[in-house]
Amino acid sequence: MQALVIVAHGSHLNPDSSTPTYDHADTIRAVGAFDEVKTGFWKEEPSLREVLRTVESEDVYVVPFFVSEGYFTEEVIPRELRLEGWDVGDWESDGTSADYATYTAADTGQRVHYCGPVGTHDSMTDVIVRRAESITGDPDVGEGFGLAVVGHGTERNENSAKAIEYHAERVRESGRFDEVQALYMDEEPEVDDVADYFESEDVVVVPLFVADGYHTQEDIPEDVGLTDDYRTGYDVPATVDGHRIWYAGAVGTEPLMADVILERAR
Repeated sequence: MQALVIVAHGSHLNPDSSTPTYDHADTIRAVGAFDEVKTGFWKEEPSLREVLRTVESEDVYVVPFFVSEGYFTEEVIPRELRLEGWDVGDWESDGTSADYATYTAADTGQRVHYCGPVGTHDSMTDVIVRRAESITGDPDVGEGFGLAVVGHGTERNENSAKAIEYHAERVRESGRFDEVQALYMDEEPEVDDVADYFESEDVVVVPLFVADGYHTQEDIPEDVGLTDDYRTGYDVPATVDGHRIWYAGAVGTEPLMADVILERAR
């Protein structure tokens, strides 16, 4: 028997935070690629510490539903899963290239194939483009459009920005959009000034977050200038400083994410 375990952050404050994780798990479960498909969370139940005990299979693929390599993927998850001999060097990653490494779970004895986060997988680039297609309703969107890939950004974890720039560069190299820019909430270049970074009249803004929460539903819409108060709502597209801004919301809610999770396990 083989099991897939999707691990995510979750939230005590936002019940919708875990919704994409459950949705993608249901999609994969319906495909029948694994004997078991389970979910575990840092801030919800079942906890990361207990999730392997909910799994009967001896062979377990663990996929972190996180954007970047960093504190949670390198320290918290391996510690909570009790992966014997965990060493981040086994991933042989440059910050965006983690693949997988296999360990034994100390308390359950299961063989755990610990995968890199979904956010750095190459196919995430396709999901970002799909978000642009979904929000504009145009499967060929690109010509005449700019694309802003938005991340949190933080000086505490340089890999956070690496993941955003990695996918922005991949889209840029494809030549599909007239302009592509990586923007951040907590470092330069900041998403607050999105209109300053584009000449294109139409700009699609895609936040590289795994779930919609206060950053994607409150902070970014207000920072970008879509609205003065997120509680009053906003139009899509909305005009900001002479540009039409198409705000797509968190990339992790895109149904195609289930394929990225499967690709990680594959």
